[in-house]
Amino acid sequence: METARLELSEVRKHFGSTKALDGASLMVQPGEVHALIGENGAGKSTLMKILSGACSRDAGEIKLDGEDLRLTNPLQARDQGISMIYQELNLAPDLSVAENVLLGMEPKRFGWLNRKEMQDRASAALEELGAQAIDPQTTVRRLTIAQQQLVEIARALVSDPRVVIMDEPTSSLTQADTERLFAVIRRLRDRGVSVIYISHFLEECQAVCDGYTVLRDGKSVGSGESMSQTSLDEIVHLMVGREVSDIYAVPPHAMGDSVLQVVEVSGLDKPRKVSLELHTGEIFGLAGLVGAGRTETLRSIFGLDPMTGGSVERAGKRLPGSRPHERLREGLGLLSENRKEEGLLLNRHVADNLTLSDLKPLTRYGWIRESAQRAAAEHWIDELGVKTSGPDQEMGKLSGGNQQKVAIARLLHHGSDVLLLDEPTRGIDVASKQQIYRLMGRLAAEGKAVLFVSSYLPELLGVCDTIGVMRRGELVAVKPAADWTEHAIMLAATGADESVA
Repeated sequence: METARLELSEVRKHFGSTKALDGASLMVQPGEVHALIGENGAGKSTLMKILSGACSRDAGEIKLDGEDLRLTNPLQARDQGISMIYQELNLAPDLSVAENVLLGMEPKRFGWLNRKEMQDRASAALEELGAQAIDPQTTVRRLTIAQQQLVEIARALVSDPRVVIMDEPTSSLTQADTERLFAVIRRLRDRGVSVIYISHFLEECQAVCDGYTVLRDGKSVGSGESMSQTSLDEIVHLMVGREVSDIYAVPPHAMGDSVLQVVEVSGLDKPRKVSLELHTGEIFGLAGLVGAGRTETLRSIFGLDPMTGGSVERAGKRLPGSRPHERLREGLGLLSENRKEEGLLLNRHVADNLTLSDLKPLTRYGWIRESAQRAAAEHWIDELGVKTSGPDQEMGKLSGGNQQKVAIARLLHHGSDVLLLDEPTRGIDVASKQQIYRLMGRLAAEGKAVLFVSSYLPELLGVCDTIGVMRRGELVAVKPAADWTEHAIMLAATGADESVA
C-alpha cells in the first residue's frame, strides 16, 4: 500500500478554556486534491496553522511521507515541503513578481543577489502554471487579484512543495479566473503535489477535489475518497450535524411598512450609488464576494465611513447628521464584523458592554447607578439567553457566540429598531449560530428591521426574506430570498451572468 503523503491523527489544541481541536484527523495521498470542509469555527484554520508551523499542537501525530513531523515555525514547514496560501494574499506589493516569488529564498552570487537566476526561476515557475504572460519584473501591485494568486502559487512551487494548502482561494475571483485556477490545481496534482483545498463553496470542491474530510466542532466527523460522487446534502449534514431545515428555522414574521430608505449612497471608494429599502419585520441579506462593498455599505449607512453622495432616510425624510451617535439617536444600530476590536471591550465586564452606548437612563447626577446597570444587564442576559456567570463576568471569558449575543443586546438596550448586522455568525459554533438565527427571526417578529451581511450563502437563503447581491461596490440585484439559489447568487456576485442585474 502506498504511503500517505500526509497523515494527521487525533490532533488536539486548546486556547485557554476554548477547545479548538478535539481529535481532528486527516489523510492525503500523493497527487491528491483533498477538500477540507467545515463551517466557520469548525477548526479548519487551526488545523492548517498547526500543519504550516504557525502554531503548535497539544496532542496528536503528524506524519509527512511516513516520517514524524513536528514544526515550531513556518520556515521549518516550508523546508519540509509544506506551503500555505492564505485567503488574504501575503505579498509585498511594492516588490517585483520575481522578488516576491523568491522572497526568503533569494539566490546569491559572491554575496550579492543573483537577479538573473531570480528572473529565470520565477519565469520557470510561472510558465509551469500557464502564467508566462506575467512579467517577473512587474511590480505586484499592478497585477489583478487572480494574477497575484498565481504569484503566491509560483512562490510555493519554487520551494519544491510536497503539500500546498489553499484557504478559500476563489473568494475574490471571477468565474473565469476560478476555472483558470482549477486548471493550475490539476497541473499541480499531475506533477504529484498534494493540495489541501479549503472552501465554503461545495460545488467547487466537487469540481476540483478528489477526497474530502469534514470537520465539526474541532473533530473529524466524516471523510471519503470521492468528493464528486458524494451528495451535497450528505456533506452539509456532516457539517452541521442535523438537517439544514432545523438549523435555519426562524420564528414566523411578516414584513410591514417601510422603515429605512437608502438612496444612492456612495462612499470614498465603495459603496457606489447603493439604493435599498428596509421594512419592519424584514430580514434583508447582503451577499457578495470579499471586497464587494457590503461592509462599506453598512458603515456608510451608520456614519462610520463618510458618504460622498446619496442619503439615508426614514419616512421619506433625510436623517439629520451623519455620525454614529446621530444614527444611534435615530434608532439605527451596527454590529461590526470585527467584534473583538470594534464591537466589544474584552477586558471589561458584561454589564459595561451591554449598556455602554446608552448610560443616560442608568445615571444619577452624572454617576452610574450600579444597581440599575446590573438590573438592565440581567434583563438582557435573560432575554437573549447569554451563558455567563453574571453581569460582572469579564467579557473576554465568554464564548464567541455569547459575545455576539452581548453585542446584539447592546443595540437592543439602546432601543435600535433597525439593526445592521455584519457577519454576525462568523467564528461561532453551530449551536450558537442557530441561536443567532432564531434571535434574528424573533426580532423581526417584534417589528424590527434587520440588514444582514454574510459570506455564507446557506444562511442567507435560510433566514432572509430578501437578498441583494453586491459586486464591485454596486447593488446589482435584489429579489425575495425564495427566488434565489446559491448558484444564481454566485453568478450575480461574479458577474458571470449579467442578466441578473
